[in-house]
Amino acid sequence: MATDTPAAGLSNLAQEDRRFPPDPAFAAQAVASSALYEQARADRLGFWAQQARSLLDWSRDFTTTLDWDDAPFAKWFEDGQLNVAYNCADRHVAAGNGERVAIHFEGEPGDTRTITYAELTALVKKCANVLLSLGVRKGDRVAIYLPMIPEAVVAMLACARIGAAHSVVFGGFSADALRSRIQDAEASLVITSDGGYRRGKATALKPAVDTALASGADTVSNVLVVRRTGQDVEWTPGRDLWWHEAMEQADDEHVAEPMDAEQPLFILYTSGTTGNPKGILHTSGGYLTQVAFTHRNVFDLHPQTDVYWCTADVGWVTGHSYVVYGPLANGATQVIYEGTPETPHQGRWWEIVAKFGVTILYTAPTAIRTFMKWGEQIPAQHDLSSLRLLGSVGESINPEAWMWYRRVIGADRTPIVDTWWQTETGAIMVSPLPGVTTTKPGSAQVPLPGISVDVLSDAGEPVPNEQAGYLVLTEPWPAMLRGIWGDPDRYKETYWSRFEHRYFAGDGAKRDEDGDIWLLGRVDDVMNVSGHRLSTIEIESALVSHPKVAEAAVVGAADETTGQAVCAFVILRSGAQEGPDIGTELREHVANQIGGIAKPRKILVVAELPKTRSGKIMRRLLRDVAEKRHIGDVTTLADSSVMDLIASGLDSASQE
Repeated sequence: MATDTPAAGLSNLAQEDRRFPPDPAFAAQAVASSALYEQARADRLGFWAQQARSLLDWSRDFTTTLDWDDAPFAKWFEDGQLNVAYNCADRHVAAGNGERVAIHFEGEPGDTRTITYAELTALVKKCANVLLSLGVRKGDRVAIYLPMIPEAVVAMLACARIGAAHSVVFGGFSADALRSRIQDAEASLVITSDGGYRRGKATALKPAVDTALASGADTVSNVLVVRRTGQDVEWTPGRDLWWHEAMEQADDEHVAEPMDAEQPLFILYTSGTTGNPKGILHTSGGYLTQVAFTHRNVFDLHPQTDVYWCTADVGWVTGHSYVVYGPLANGATQVIYEGTPETPHQGRWWEIVAKFGVTILYTAPTAIRTFMKWGEQIPAQHDLSSLRLLGSVGESINPEAWMWYRRVIGADRTPIVDTWWQTETGAIMVSPLPGVTTTKPGSAQVPLPGISVDVLSDAGEPVPNEQAGYLVLTEPWPAMLRGIWGDPDRYKETYWSRFEHRYFAGDGAKRDEDGDIWLLGRVDDVMNVSGHRLSTIEIESALVSHPKVAEAAVVGAADETTGQAVCAFVILRSGAQEGPDIGTELREHVANQIGGIAKPRKILVVAELPKTRSGKIMRRLLRDVAEKRHIGDVTTLADSSVMDLIASGLDSASQE
């Protein structure tokens, strides 16, 4: 069966032999311990019940931990009641921590705001009253289309406070994408801003809302507009209101109402390979339990002393779980940054780390590889000695990028937690625990306590170590999605039909000889070359391990002879010389690392790769170029001109 599974026969990643045991001094102070695994193995449901009660304040205790009778629709802590916003704000004030900083905000132009937990609580109360004054009630939906500013966090918490589900739409999405999400959720209110700052310029957001509402999103009664940039905006009297004016008029006090644990908290849309975007539904008690637990233990959080920075936008699930709900439930002090890593200079992030004394940094491999390309002399100009833990999220991290991250950013001493999870899982599922796990560059490693995973063949049987298969989750987990908004059949078909009674994540994976998990990328990112199934991530990792290469993206292009041919797009490190033989050099390197079958047919050296504003590489567009098709929709790219440069350069690419 191994030949029918992703990347069968390839073992380059899983042969990684570098190991980093926990530092004894770190381990002695670590939040997590190996006892967590033992407790979860002994009584999985009891373990999650204990986490729920110890990490959160409940208005009414639950008597049932999990109801799985209507599988695959789960109910966690169903008869319990809590208020998510109270847990993220008010209770820290009640505990005497109101003066602790909740948010250090850094705007791209350099403006700053410091918001304590007492101030955050006051803002959320006022915003809750604003929503109520606009007719928003428990069970309604609110669309949020904002840049990375504190008002985005306040708006999300205010929705949670009154029991309205929010649907946050990433500020880089088009008016059409916004319209479809508003329509699907039947949102009654949109919260937006005049614009935000990006790459040194004020960008507009309100016009996209106006276009979306004019083109069919007719469930919206009001648009609440934050003044961020001061640019002129079109105004619809009776519909549009300024945020600051509404907040000034709102009452100061609002009592948080207890909500059922299964009260819908948010809908977050994720694109499918086919069909309309899927509205992933998350509820309250189980979700907040798992994001609080994972944030505390995976990041070794000491809320009295740590300054935490997750660089994700709230438009993505990482921003929901590890900017808003997890950190604030745990009373953390965190940094929120509005802009891009290179504005006004390429050391901007490291300047922020030094300014605020950031101790925990959580970012994407794409960003790390970009910093590799720019060169290590840039972070070397800044004091990064405050950093004590580094995290990675969004896609698998190549071993060489992992090592660069540890050596250059972490001074060869910080633990790295490479985390695997999804919009659908709601929270981290597979990750090392700092102070406990001996880490391996590039491996997500082990399921967290209370999480059950397996790697299966096409036939649904567990595959042996060192063989590739499909990653599945075998038991329900607290933060799991409760379905696709308005489409229960699509939920069952998408996630539960491939393997009976098991959630199929859509990712290929393998376990190494120690049983640690290595992610091989999305199943649709597996190529079939002359009957051999090759994983894009293994070939990309081989390319990035070459000393000249900072980043690589690999796609399979249709080929009459071999079925598919490997096409590689590479970015060279700062100072690396391209030279006429670079293609041959890199092809031979891949052959040595993996095998001759994996050698790219074409290699194109590029200045940039097509990435969304969240940093995801759009391999679909690279496939279009490689197969000489019309290039698809580029509206979500951070820079759409990248595709024109790649298309013009492909014909001159080094080819075997």
